[in-house]
Amino acid sequence: MTQARSHLIPPGSPGSFHCVQRCVRRAFLCGIDQYTGRSFEHRKTWIEDRIHLVAECFAVAIQAYAVMSNHLHLVLQMDPTQVAAWSDVEIAERWIRLFPPREDSDLARTLKCGQLLADKDRLILIRTRLGSLSWLMRCLVEPIARRANREDGCTGRFWEGRFKSQLLCDDRAILAAMAYVDLNPIRAGIARRLDQSPHTSIQHRIATTQRNPETLHAPLTPLAGRIASHLPISTADYLALLEWTGRQLHPGKRGSIPKDAPSCLRAMEQEPQRWAVRVKSVGSGYWRVIGGLEDMISIAERLRQRWVKGIRLAASLA
Repeated sequence: MTQARSHLIPPGSPGSFHCVQRCVRRAFLCGIDQYTGRSFEHRKTWIEDRIHLVAECFAVAIQAYAVMSNHLHLVLQMDPTQVAAWSDVEIAERWIRLFPPREDSDLARTLKCGQLLADKDRLILIRTRLGSLSWLMRCLVEPIARRANREDGCTGRFWEGRFKSQLLCDDRAILAAMAYVDLNPIRAGIARRLDQSPHTSIQHRIATTQRNPETLHAPLTPLAGRIASHLPISTADYLALLEWTGRQLHPGKRGSIPKDAPSCLRAMEQEPQRWAVRVKSVGSGYWRVIGGLEDMISIAERLRQRWVKGIRLAASLA
């Protein structure tokens, strides 16, 4: 039975999520059409650009993303409490960036901004929306759908109507979701190396470290967004962890754990082999919540359920 996402976390509270939005019928509407051979790869650039735009407008931090041929992944942190500190002018300007006037000129933007500032009730509503995960996903995917339909000369749905979201309860869950997303193209056979994974956050991170090597030893920070946060791991340690995890999840890999597990992993897991299971389970072992056993029990109680999918897995990894 479908439940409102607001039941997972109290409205107005910060939270981290792994979101998946699929194309309708899982068709390759952002890749190469298997029947006609027509390429829609350029649409991945549209989506990647749009991710960075919504990151600049919403109260969000983008930790990881992967734009695939028939779906996209996002790992993000929402903090609606930050919206309260933004001025009315800032709220109006952010909204106009998301929804520019039809005649997109400086004059038209100024007029629209003035209209918004004069409508206080509208501003209150917009302020709420800029801290909403559902509105972020709407502002991300709807313009892509309209643009793609114009290109194809058709109407109808481009994306499935409802995106999947998983609440990430702690830093370890966030890192596991990030690893799952960053390794997605390699698991799909699209790329063989992390720096060759197109339209992904990991390719972006690696390019940044190549331009600015000093960022390697800095705390792992969001790729984009207005929330200042960092995870308890350096960029260099995360890259090492990702390389190691990718080897463990390789289809032909045996179950033995090599001795070269990165040191940062031992700070998170008492037994390194649990990490590979945790990352792999992001896709199917869990459903609405990813976290430790106590967190999952607490959320099940809040949902007035006896359990949530993944609670036994969490118990086995405790």
